[in-house]
Amino acid sequence: MDVSQYLEIFLDETKEHLQNLNTQILELEQEPENMDTINEIFRAAHSLKGMAGTMGFKRMQALTHDMENVFSEVRNGTIKVRGNMIDILFQCLDALEEYLSTIQETADEGTNDNEPLIKALNEILQGGGGAAAQPKEEKPAQAETVEENKEEKDTANEKWRTIKQDSTDRNVIREAYAQNKNVFGLTVKVQESCILKAARAFLVFKALEEIGEIIISNPSTQDIEDEKFEYDFSVIFITDKDLNAVIKAAMNVSEIESVVGGVVEVAQADATETAEVAKVEKEETAETAVVVETPQKAQPAAAKATDKKPAAKPVVNRTVRVDIEKLDVLMNLVSELIIAKNTLVSAANAEGNTTSGGFNEHIEYIESVTTNLHESVMKVRMVPIESVVNKFPRMIRDLSKKLNKKMELYMSGEETELDRTVVDEIGDPLMHLLRNSADHGLESAELRKERGKPEVGSIYLDAYQDGNNVVIEVRDDGNGIDVEAVKNKAIDRGVITAEQGENMSDKEIIDLLFSAGFSTAKQVSDVSGRGVGLDVVKSKIEALSGEVEVKSKLGVGSTWIIRLPLTLAIIQALMVVVGGEKYAISLGSIQTIEDINKDDIKLVQAKEVIHLRGTVIPLIRLSNVLDIESKKSSDEDLLVVIVKKGDKLAGLVVDELMGQQEIVIKSMGKYINKCKFISGATILGDGEVALILDANALI
Repeated sequence: MDVSQYLEIFLDETKEHLQNLNTQILELEQEPENMDTINEIFRAAHSLKGMAGTMGFKRMQALTHDMENVFSEVRNGTIKVRGNMIDILFQCLDALEEYLSTIQETADEGTNDNEPLIKALNEILQGGGGAAAQPKEEKPAQAETVEENKEEKDTANEKWRTIKQDSTDRNVIREAYAQNKNVFGLTVKVQESCILKAARAFLVFKALEEIGEIIISNPSTQDIEDEKFEYDFSVIFITDKDLNAVIKAAMNVSEIESVVGGVVEVAQADATETAEVAKVEKEETAETAVVVETPQKAQPAAAKATDKKPAAKPVVNRTVRVDIEKLDVLMNLVSELIIAKNTLVSAANAEGNTTSGGFNEHIEYIESVTTNLHESVMKVRMVPIESVVNKFPRMIRDLSKKLNKKMELYMSGEETELDRTVVDEIGDPLMHLLRNSADHGLESAELRKERGKPEVGSIYLDAYQDGNNVVIEVRDDGNGIDVEAVKNKAIDRGVITAEQGENMSDKEIIDLLFSAGFSTAKQVSDVSGRGVGLDVVKSKIEALSGEVEVKSKLGVGSTWIIRLPLTLAIIQALMVVVGGEKYAISLGSIQTIEDINKDDIKLVQAKEVIHLRGTVIPLIRLSNVLDIESKKSSDEDLLVVIVKKGDKLAGLVVDELMGQQEIVIKSMGKYINKCKFISGATILGDGEVALILDANALI
């Protein structure tokens, strides 16, 4: 059985269990007596242990097994939840995260046994009394002492002694002893409560084959695979290891009740076989037969070990769990599309129908179905941002201890949905903004008290939908941004001159924080202030066709606002013409379209502006930006598309409007990534390519 095919599912489900454990342990810290939380943690640890065991990740299995033991005792009331236990459990989760990332990179869990953590978990067990330590010690103790007291074992369990050896088996065993290998018989008993006993048996076989070779199995491997056995099975096994190591390897598989073993002696051949052997010896071929045949049979385990190829790196984040009702809608729409297509083909084949109104009706019907189909597919791709923000309460708890500041995180709008590709990318920017609020934003408890604020600082993470965008706000009730300090730092660093600094607005100075390598931290820490961060946040958000801005009031707090498009794949756009070239502008950023008389254009600081309904709006002539000669004469009225970015407006001057169209965004690749105001391209119905203009970058 090849378990590598289940690796993607294992990674996805393990992430969910770890997130669940993080959330539940945080709740346990607040309510140590809550039995529902304790039971939930026990179940999650048990599930993780089983999954890791099934996949053959022994170190991960061992750690989760000990966590499960601790919660088994907490559940029984033998151990009470204390502060240090919570810290150790969080360290265990970090270790499991580390295993997971190693598995994600290499398809293997690595070599870190995390012995200090396992020791700490066992100390928690022993601290709860003698009985508490028992579950952990039970299996290893049995494995270590099994050789000493095997005479006292019930011989009924030692079924390996009754395995019949044929002549080939005996030759293999003799050859193994000649090569100074060990030959052991094992009887393995699976717990009667085990649901998938064949799977457990398979894992025992897998564990044993990593350290040697199984030559006989009773019942046969086929019968074991088909679950045609009670609860025990026996094997004869060749290995370089000692008996204790072999028994431990088998006992490491979960839901195994006992493993009994001993040294195998070569059985006596019967009279017929003895005569046959004697005859072969006389012909002086027996030795050759043994030497040629048996090494092939005795050596496969060693060959497997040396020829083992590194497993292929698993592909992750390729699965999306979808509500079945959404898939039903999708399926129905696809069916409708096929019907419409067949109708269209029939209509086209019928004489004279190609020019009739009926043909156009079919086209409109197909358009309607494909639009609905697109909306349904988009709904399938949408996932709540909950999967990203759920890890932040734990992070804030750790920062609170590390920075020695009291703080609370309040979140809202976790159910807000975004395209899966966007959700996967926003985790790091949000994490940096939260760390920034905790480190730079919130003051110390003493300073907050002096200012009349509550000692416990508040950080808010709010998400909500706004038209075709999702807005995520990170705000705090801390110190706010000291504009003078930022300006002085920028002057010191040579980012701006003192003269420029005098003429800059507060907002422009705050925007300097997004410069590469800019930090106002007085000392570098591992929380923030390492000279990287806000520039990375900005570039990552902009790569997702989003924008980030900040509002701040000194002494009151700061708000960081991230605005992201709902989807990156298909958008509604306004098609325009500039100098004979077609361009697309996202409908989401367009406010209005205006016809402006050339006499209404004014100049402010040598820049063209218009005064529209009480607002002064700067003009951007696309013909100048795109370096194309406009087809309109200077005497004609201007066609202006008013676009918005946050609270800023600008008027894009175009030659002609073509109308609204649903377009598929195609990436321009790395060749043209310097041109920031072009966010991609689209292929039009006639095969022509039109560039997509990014209004945010133009503004």
